[in-house]
Amino acid sequence: MNARLPFSELNSSPDMFGVLSQSVSEADFALFQRLIERETGIYLAPVKKALLVGRLASRLRQLGLRSLREYYKRVAADPGERVQMIDRISTNETQFFRGPLHFDFLTNRILPEWCAQEKAGQRPRHIRVWSAGCSTGEEPYSIAMTLLDRFPASSGWRIEIIATDLSTRVLEKARSGLWPLDKSDQIPPACLKTFMLRGTGSQDGTMKAGPELREVLRFERLNLLDEATYPRTGPFDLIFCRNVLIYFQPATKAQVVGRLLDQLAPDGYLFVGHSESLNNLTDRIRTVMPTVYTLAAAGRR
Repeated sequence: MNARLPFSELNSSPDMFGVLSQSVSEADFALFQRLIERETGIYLAPVKKALLVGRLASRLRQLGLRSLREYYKRVAADPGERVQMIDRISTNETQFFRGPLHFDFLTNRILPEWCAQEKAGQRPRHIRVWSAGCSTGEEPYSIAMTLLDRFPASSGWRIEIIATDLSTRVLEKARSGLWPLDKSDQIPPACLKTFMLRGTGSQDGTMKAGPELREVLRFERLNLLDEATYPRTGPFDLIFCRNVLIYFQPATKAQVVGRLLDQLAPDGYLFVGHSESLNNLTDRIRTVMPTVYTLAAAGRR
Protein backbone atom coordinates (compact mmCIF):
# COMPACT_ATOMS: atom_id res chain seq x y z
CA MET A 1 0.00 0.00 0.00
CA ASN A 2 2.58 2.78 -1.36
CA ALA A 3 -1.20 8.44 -5.50
CA ARG A 4 -3.88 9.86 -3.47
CA LEU A 5 -6.65 11.58 -5.39
CA PRO A 6 -7.54 15.04 -4.11
CA PHE A 7 -11.02 15.29 -2.67
CA SER A 8 -12.05 17.70 -5.42
CA GLU A 9 -11.57 14.94 -7.99
CA LEU A 10 -13.36 12.39 -5.85
CA ASN A 11 -16.34 14.62 -5.42
CA SER A 12 -17.79 16.36 -8.45
CA SER A 13 -20.81 17.28 -6.32
CA PRO A 14 -19.51 19.41 -3.41
CA ASP A 15 -22.96 19.57 -1.84
CA MET A 16 -23.04 15.82 -1.40
CA PHE A 17 -19.64 15.81 0.28
CA GLY A 18 -20.82 18.44 2.69
CA VAL A 19 -24.07 16.66 3.48
CA LEU A 20 -22.30 13.36 4.04
CA SER A 21 -19.51 14.76 6.19
CA GLN A 22 -22.04 16.48 8.42
CA SER A 23 -24.41 13.51 8.69
CA VAL A 24 -21.95 10.70 9.45
CA SER A 25 -22.49 9.63 13.01
CA GLU A 26 -19.79 8.30 15.29
CA ALA A 27 -21.56 4.95 15.22
CA ASP A 28 -21.54 4.81 11.41
CA PHE A 29 -17.89 5.78 11.29
CA ALA A 30 -17.10 3.10 13.86
CA LEU A 31 -18.75 0.47 11.65
CA PHE A 32 -16.39 1.29 8.80
CA GLN A 33 -13.46 1.70 11.16
CA ARG A 34 -13.88 -1.85 12.47
CA LEU A 35 -14.62 -3.34 9.05
CA ILE A 36 -11.61 -1.74 7.38
CA GLU A 37 -9.25 -2.76 10.16
CA ARG A 38 -10.60 -6.31 10.14
CA GLU A 39 -10.30 -6.62 6.37
CA THR A 40 -7.04 -4.77 5.75
CA GLY A 41 -5.31 -4.00 9.03
CA ILE A 42 -5.57 -0.28 8.26
CA TYR A 43 -6.62 1.71 11.31
CA LEU A 44 -8.60 4.89 10.65
CA ALA A 45 -8.27 7.24 13.60
CA PRO A 46 -11.40 9.28 14.47
CA VAL A 47 -9.88 12.35 12.80
CA LYS A 48 -10.05 10.47 9.48
CA LYS A 49 -13.85 10.77 9.14
CA ALA A 50 -13.59 13.43 6.42
CA LEU A 51 -11.02 11.34 4.58
CA LEU A 52 -13.36 8.32 4.62
CA VAL A 53 -16.24 10.41 3.28
CA GLY A 54 -14.02 12.00 0.65
CA ARG A 55 -12.83 8.64 -0.62
CA LEU A 56 -16.30 7.05 -0.76
CA ALA A 57 -18.53 9.93 -1.90
CA SER A 58 -18.22 9.25 -5.62
CA ARG A 59 -19.01 5.55 -5.12
CA LEU A 60 -22.18 6.42 -3.22
CA ARG A 61 -23.21 8.65 -6.12
CA GLN A 62 -22.59 5.83 -8.60
CA LEU A 63 -24.79 3.50 -6.57
CA GLY A 64 -27.48 6.11 -5.91
CA LEU A 65 -27.01 5.91 -2.14
CA ARG A 66 -27.46 8.85 0.23
CA SER A 67 -25.74 7.71 3.40
CA LEU A 68 -22.74 5.76 4.59
CA ARG A 69 -25.06 3.51 6.61
CA GLU A 70 -26.75 2.41 3.35
CA TYR A 71 -23.35 1.83 1.82
CA TYR A 72 -22.15 -0.14 4.83
CA LYS A 73 -25.05 -2.58 4.41
CA ARG A 74 -24.07 -3.00 0.76
CA VAL A 75 -20.39 -3.56 1.59
CA ALA A 76 -21.13 -5.99 4.42
CA ALA A 77 -23.23 -8.18 2.11
CA ASP A 78 -21.13 -8.00 -1.07
CA PRO A 79 -17.47 -9.17 -1.12
CA GLY A 80 -17.00 -7.55 -4.53
CA GLU A 81 -18.08 -4.19 -3.16
CA ARG A 82 -15.64 -4.60 -0.27
CA VAL A 83 -12.86 -4.78 -2.86
CA GLN A 84 -14.21 -1.57 -4.43
CA MET A 85 -14.22 0.11 -1.02
CA ILE A 86 -10.68 -1.01 -0.22
CA ASP A 87 -9.48 0.35 -3.56
CA ARG A 88 -10.91 3.74 -2.64
CA ILE A 89 -9.73 4.03 0.93
CA SER A 90 -6.17 2.85 0.23
CA THR A 91 -3.49 5.53 0.14
CA ASN A 92 -1.10 4.95 -2.75
CA GLU A 93 1.73 7.46 -2.81
CA THR A 94 4.91 6.43 -4.59
CA GLN A 95 7.58 7.40 -7.09
CA PHE A 96 10.54 5.88 -8.88
CA PHE A 97 13.62 5.30 -6.69
CA ARG A 98 11.80 6.63 -3.65
CA GLY A 99 14.06 6.49 -0.61
CA PRO A 100 17.41 6.88 -2.38
CA LEU A 101 19.38 5.70 0.68
CA HIS A 102 17.82 2.28 0.25
CA PHE A 103 18.77 2.07 -3.40
CA ASP A 104 22.27 3.32 -2.64
CA PHE A 105 22.61 0.57 -0.01
CA LEU A 106 21.33 -2.02 -2.46
CA THR A 107 23.71 -0.89 -5.21
CA ASN A 108 26.85 -0.23 -3.18
CA ARG A 109 26.65 -2.83 -0.43
CA ILE A 110 24.29 -5.72 -1.15
CA LEU A 111 24.99 -6.34 -4.83
CA PRO A 112 28.81 -6.33 -4.46
CA GLU A 113 28.36 -8.67 -1.48
CA TRP A 114 26.31 -11.07 -3.59
CA CYS A 115 28.83 -10.94 -6.43
CA ALA A 116 31.63 -11.87 -4.03
CA GLN A 117 29.58 -14.71 -2.56
CA GLU A 118 28.77 -16.07 -6.02
CA LYS A 119 32.42 -16.04 -7.04
CA ALA A 120 33.27 -17.93 -3.85
CA GLY A 121 30.61 -20.53 -4.62
CA GLN A 122 28.51 -19.43 -1.64
CA ARG A 123 25.33 -18.41 -3.45
CA PRO A 124 23.54 -19.22 -6.73
CA ARG A 125 22.95 -16.74 -9.53
CA HIS A 126 19.32 -16.37 -8.55
CA ILE A 127 17.68 -13.38 -6.83
CA ARG A 128 14.15 -13.40 -5.47
CA VAL A 129 12.47 -10.14 -4.43
CA TRP A 130 9.09 -9.28 -2.93
CA SER A 131 7.73 -5.72 -3.14
CA ALA A 132 4.81 -5.68 -0.68
CA GLY A 133 2.47 -2.70 -1.03
CA CYS A 134 3.80 -1.93 -4.50
CA SER A 135 1.11 0.63 -5.42
CA THR A 136 1.27 1.67 -9.09
CA GLY A 137 4.56 -0.16 -9.57
CA GLU A 138 7.25 2.46 -9.37
CA GLU A 139 9.01 0.64 -6.53
CA PRO A 140 9.30 -2.84 -8.10
CA TYR A 141 10.23 -1.35 -11.48
CA SER A 142 12.97 0.65 -9.73
CA ILE A 143 14.23 -2.52 -8.03
CA ALA A 144 14.19 -4.34 -11.37
CA MET A 145 16.20 -1.56 -13.04
CA THR A 146 18.75 -1.62 -10.21
CA LEU A 147 19.21 -5.38 -10.39
CA LEU A 148 19.23 -5.66 -14.18
CA ASP A 149 21.73 -2.81 -14.45
CA ARG A 150 24.15 -4.96 -12.44
CA PHE A 151 22.96 -8.39 -13.61
CA PRO A 152 21.63 -8.19 -17.18
CA ALA A 153 19.95 -11.26 -18.62
CA SER A 154 23.14 -12.08 -20.54
CA SER A 155 25.09 -12.37 -17.25
CA GLY A 156 23.56 -15.69 -16.34
CA TRP A 157 21.82 -14.32 -13.25
CA ARG A 158 18.09 -15.01 -12.88
CA ILE A 159 15.90 -12.36 -11.26
CA GLU A 160 12.34 -12.86 -10.02
CA ILE A 161 10.33 -10.00 -8.54
CA ILE A 162 6.82 -10.45 -7.21
CA ALA A 163 4.94 -7.22 -6.50
CA THR A 164 1.74 -7.22 -4.47
CA ASP A 165 -0.84 -4.76 -3.27
CA LEU A 166 -4.26 -4.76 -1.68
CA SER A 167 -5.75 -2.46 -4.32
CA THR A 168 -6.85 -3.92 -7.66
CA ARG A 169 -6.96 -0.41 -9.11
CA VAL A 170 -3.28 0.33 -8.57
CA LEU A 171 -2.23 -3.17 -9.63
CA GLU A 172 -3.92 -2.61 -13.00
CA LYS A 173 -1.83 0.52 -13.48
CA ALA A 174 1.31 -1.28 -12.35
CA ARG A 175 0.79 -4.12 -14.81
CA SER A 176 0.39 -1.65 -17.67
CA GLY A 177 3.89 -0.29 -16.99
CA LEU A 178 2.81 3.04 -18.47
CA TRP A 179 3.38 6.47 -16.90
CA PRO A 180 3.34 10.16 -17.85
CA LEU A 181 6.65 11.21 -19.34
CA ASP A 182 7.12 13.84 -16.65
CA LYS A 183 7.90 11.00 -14.23
CA SER A 184 11.07 10.30 -16.19
CA ASP A 185 12.99 12.86 -14.13
CA GLN A 186 12.74 10.44 -11.16
CA ILE A 187 14.80 7.81 -12.99
CA PRO A 188 18.60 7.93 -13.36
CA PRO A 189 19.45 8.83 -16.98
CA ALA A 190 21.32 5.56 -17.67
CA CYS A 191 18.37 3.46 -16.45
CA LEU A 192 15.89 5.63 -18.32
CA LYS A 193 17.79 5.11 -21.57
CA THR A 194 18.26 1.38 -21.08
CA PHE A 195 14.92 0.28 -19.69
CA MET A 196 12.18 2.75 -20.65
CA LEU A 197 10.48 3.30 -24.00
CA ARG A 198 9.21 6.74 -25.02
CA GLY A 199 5.67 6.88 -26.38
CA THR A 200 5.01 8.15 -29.89
CA GLY A 201 1.88 9.00 -31.85
CA SER A 202 -1.19 8.38 -29.70
CA GLN A 203 1.14 7.53 -26.78
CA ASP A 204 3.09 10.77 -27.01
CA GLY A 205 3.83 12.19 -23.57
CA THR A 206 4.14 8.78 -21.95
CA MET A 207 6.86 6.24 -21.20
CA LYS A 208 6.56 2.49 -20.93
CA ALA A 209 8.58 -0.19 -19.20
CA GLY A 210 10.70 -2.15 -21.65
CA PRO A 211 10.55 -5.94 -22.12
CA GLU A 212 13.57 -6.63 -19.88
CA LEU A 213 11.67 -5.22 -16.91
CA ARG A 214 8.42 -6.96 -17.71
CA GLU A 215 10.13 -10.30 -17.99
CA VAL A 216 11.25 -10.31 -14.34
CA LEU A 217 8.11 -8.82 -12.76
CA ARG A 218 4.86 -10.43 -11.66
CA PHE A 219 1.96 -8.56 -10.03
CA GLU A 220 -0.62 -10.10 -7.71
CA ARG A 221 -3.29 -8.91 -5.28
CA LEU A 222 -2.38 -9.79 -1.71
CA ASN A 223 -3.75 -8.91 1.70
CA LEU A 224 -0.97 -8.86 4.30
CA LEU A 225 -3.51 -9.95 6.93
CA ASP A 226 -4.22 -13.17 5.03
CA GLU A 227 -1.22 -15.46 5.38
CA ALA A 228 -2.80 -17.98 3.00
CA THR A 229 -2.30 -15.55 0.11
CA TYR A 230 1.41 -14.99 0.77
CA PRO A 231 3.80 -15.87 -2.08
CA ARG A 232 4.98 -19.47 -2.24
CA THR A 233 8.04 -18.70 -4.36
CA GLY A 234 10.34 -17.64 -1.50
CA PRO A 235 12.42 -17.45 0.49
CA PHE A 236 13.20 -13.93 -0.66
CA ASP A 237 16.61 -12.30 -0.77
CA LEU A 238 14.97 -8.86 -0.53
CA ILE A 239 11.61 -7.84 0.90
CA PHE A 240 10.51 -4.24 0.49
CA CYS A 241 7.54 -3.38 2.70
CA ARG A 242 7.80 0.39 2.89
CA ASN A 243 5.22 2.88 4.15
CA VAL A 244 2.69 0.12 4.82
CA LEU A 245 3.22 -0.75 8.48
CA ILE A 246 2.48 2.83 9.60
CA TYR A 247 -1.22 2.16 8.96
CA PHE A 248 -1.35 -0.79 11.36
CA GLN A 249 -1.90 -0.94 15.09
CA PRO A 250 1.04 -2.45 17.07
CA ALA A 251 -0.42 -5.95 17.40
CA THR A 252 -1.23 -6.16 13.69
CA LYS A 253 2.17 -4.72 12.81
CA ALA A 254 3.95 -7.35 14.88
CA GLN A 255 1.90 -10.12 13.30
CA VAL A 256 2.63 -8.95 9.75
CA VAL A 257 6.34 -8.43 10.44
CA GLY A 258 6.57 -11.97 11.80
CA ARG A 259 5.03 -13.35 8.60
CA LEU A 260 7.35 -11.26 6.44
CA LEU A 261 10.36 -12.59 8.34
CA ASP A 262 9.12 -16.14 7.75
CA GLN A 263 9.47 -15.37 4.02
CA LEU A 264 12.98 -13.87 4.28
CA ALA A 265 16.06 -15.86 3.31
CA PRO A 266 18.54 -16.42 6.18
CA ASP A 267 20.90 -13.81 4.71
CA GLY A 268 18.16 -11.67 3.13
CA TYR A 269 17.25 -8.05 3.81
CA LEU A 270 13.96 -6.47 4.87
CA PHE A 271 13.40 -2.79 3.99
CA VAL A 272 10.72 -0.69 5.71
CA GLY A 273 9.78 2.97 5.27
CA HIS A 274 11.96 5.77 6.61
CA SER A 275 9.27 6.75 9.13
CA GLU A 276 8.91 3.16 10.32
CA SER A 277 10.92 1.16 12.83
CA LEU A 278 10.90 -2.46 13.96
CA ASN A 279 12.80 -1.76 17.17
CA ASN A 280 11.17 -3.46 20.18
CA LEU A 281 8.74 -5.23 17.86
CA THR A 282 10.58 -8.53 17.46
CA ASP A 283 13.79 -10.15 18.63
CA ARG A 284 14.22 -12.04 15.36
CA ILE A 285 16.04 -9.23 13.54
CA ARG A 286 19.34 -7.40 13.46
CA THR A 287 19.53 -3.76 12.32
CA VAL A 288 21.93 -3.28 9.40
CA MET A 289 21.16 0.41 9.01
CA PRO A 290 18.07 2.42 10.01
CA THR A 291 15.02 0.80 8.34
CA VAL A 292 17.05 -2.10 6.88
CA TYR A 293 17.08 -5.40 8.74
CA THR A 294 18.31 -8.95 8.43
CA LEU A 295 17.54 -12.00 10.48
CA ALA A 296 19.41 -12.46 13.70
CA ALA A 297 20.87 -15.95 14.07
CA ALA A 298 18.23 -16.86 16.65
CA GLY A 299 15.43 -15.60 14.38
CA ARG A 300 16.23 -17.91 11.48
CA ARG A 301 13.88 -20.80 10.82
